[in-house]
Amino acid sequence: MELKLWQVDAFADKAFEGNPAAVVPLTQWLDDALMQEIAAENNLSETAFFVPSPGKGAGHYDLRWFTPTVEVPLCGHATLASGFVVLTHLHPQLSRVEFSTKSGTLTVEKAADGYFAMALPAYRAEPHPEAEDFLEALEEALSATPLEVFKANYPLAVFASVDEIVEADSDGVLADMLEEFDETGIIITAAGEDTGFDFVSRFFVPGKGIAEDPVTGAAHAALIPFWAKRLGKAKLTARQMSTRGGTLICEEQGERVLIKGKVAPYLEGTIRV
Repeated sequence: MELKLWQVDAFADKAFEGNPAAVVPLTQWLDDALMQEIAAENNLSETAFFVPSPGKGAGHYDLRWFTPTVEVPLCGHATLASGFVVLTHLHPQLSRVEFSTKSGTLTVEKAADGYFAMALPAYRAEPHPEAEDFLEALEEALSATPLEVFKANYPLAVFASVDEIVEADSDGVLADMLEEFDETGIIITAAGEDTGFDFVSRFFVPGKGIAEDPVTGAAHAALIPFWAKRLGKAKLTARQMSTRGGTLICEEQGERVLIKGKVAPYLEGTIRV
């Protein structure tokens, strides 16, 4: 069997920035175990697979995402990457693609100046049910002191400065700490201060086989409503402060968030299995 594969960098102005994703278009679903093996072999934070949605015509697909170890219910950067592949390579005559997923219907559209715009469900941060214990454990795990902790699709910890986000030290201690609280990942964030960004963040998800995700749409599905409320503005610019780094143009739209970013092509190839 031969399968086409694209590897692209999402939320990147050029290759080697942003978050790499593998995209594998299919005519019909493969066995789940085989898709997991392909994702493990790719060894990227996510590999996206999609098939045409039955009876819906061009530009409508069913989409799934796999880390090297598990299938996940939502992945923003691999959705943006999948939209890029459809709108650039498979159906360049289209300006919009719609994906049916475990997190509902997600869309990607061509935007101005080389950007692609993606709509994701919004997640509202609520006070963490074990805030005091979680804060204490997180401080020890990251060697940094969080001010507040909330719970959305993932725990969300707020810090006082950009420097604390950049310098947070994640290792095996964090993975063990999150497992104790039955969590797979953690978003850490701070106001952007004088960086030129409204807010900054990092995202660690060791429970899903990803020590640190470079740029994360799913994390921003929680970060955008949080910072929109805290800063009193719906349109925001964000920076994920991983080693690769990535910039996201964000808008809070009630039940949805809109995220714009660029996509840099890196590799086209053929999988033989």
